Amino acid sequence: MPDVVFSVDQALPMAEQAVPGHNRWHPDIPPAVHVRPGQDIRVECREWTDNQIGNNDSANDVRDVDLTRAHMLSGPIYVDGAEPGDLLVIDILDLGPVPQQIGDAPGQGWGYTGIFAKANGGGFLTDRFPDSYKAIWDFSGQACTSRHIPNVKFTGITHPGLFGTAPSADLLARWNARERALIATDPDRVPPLALPPLEDQTLPGSATGDVAAGIARDGARTVPARENGGNHDIKNFTRGSRVFYPVHVPGALFSGGDLHFSQGDGEITFCGAIEMGGFIDFHVDLIKGGMATYGVSTNPILMPGNVEPRYSEFVTFIGIGVDHTTDTQLYNDATVAYRNACLNAVDYLMKFGYSGEQAYLLLGAAPIEGRVSGVVDIPNACCSLYLPTAIFDFDIKPSAAGPVTADRGSCAVSS
Repeated sequence: MPDVVFSVDQALPMAEQAVPGHNRWHPDIPPAVHVRPGQDIRVECREWTDNQIGNNDSANDVRDVDLTRAHMLSGPIYVDGAEPGDLLVIDILDLGPVPQQIGDAPGQGWGYTGIFAKANGGGFLTDRFPDSYKAIWDFSGQACTSRHIPNVKFTGITHPGLFGTAPSADLLARWNARERALIATDPDRVPPLALPPLEDQTLPGSATGDVAAGIARDGARTVPARENGGNHDIKNFTRGSRVFYPVHVPGALFSGGDLHFSQGDGEITFCGAIEMGGFIDFHVDLIKGGMATYGVSTNPILMPGNVEPRYSEFVTFIGIGVDHTTDTQLYNDATVAYRNACLNAVDYLMKFGYSGEQAYLLLGAAPIEGRVSGVVDIPNACCSLYLPTAIFDFDIKPSAAGPVTADRGSCAVSS
């Protein structure tokens, strides 16, 4: 059994835990625990919004969620002997929902996928889906089903959305400067181009006084991936994976959370995975001087595990870098190309009786495969979305007989 180095009572907010976690990146957040290289450890996690979302049939909680509180991170974990320039080696031994618990917290037998309102986070397809919606997923072993998206069942590739090391003071200042510069190019955009430091709702771990005030003033929000790892949302970051994280501060100060039962490539609804609390077991080690040895100057290196479900048949949707609403040609725009592939998949699934919102939620949660298929054939980048046919209990392949349409119910909507 790994050593439980960070424990969570799912009935309590993160701020009220015996050892509180944190929700900003900053080098001055005090370590919650010390571990040694070679140690097997267990980290327990809260759901990323601190359990603001309920197991119900309304999306009002998604509409009203306070994103200034996110993400709830367990840690920091100080690794003895880790120094700037090293690589922190993390092996994922096991992870999953809260063990043997059924209850009100995400991860206690269930999880959720949400479409966030355009005015509160938005998502990849927010211009088409500007309002809030939700789907609840029930867990049965490794599989999940949803009363809000019927006739679908799949095996989850359970993984953490967010883990990383603390930035140095210099790296943190660079993050804040470049993200503020981006915001300044269009300061009134909805949703915003980036999220600058915000003192409101800062959880600084066990820091107090002037240290806590400095963390609140300068701490980086946890929404994007950055050089420390962070919110990478890689669905194949699962059991058996090995990750090599750059170390920027003494002890590495490793933290994380945002566990997912499943996710499609891109997590396109923003809260597109099946979100949950739970646990994750690691083996911790170091490669001294590994950043220079392996040329790791910015981001981590990932060796994915091999436990994902293998599908042999897909319906694949193509997207190109054209704004079809205005018939505007773009140059090698892979973001627009993947968005078009997603929209094409949504339109296709609607022919089988799903609403657009149900289809959008499904593409965020199910183990779809997103691929950059071409970026050299100017002017059109080409992206593709692979939708496994086996997750449906009816035939979704095109045929001369036409789509099998039916009443597919409804996802949870906001009032």
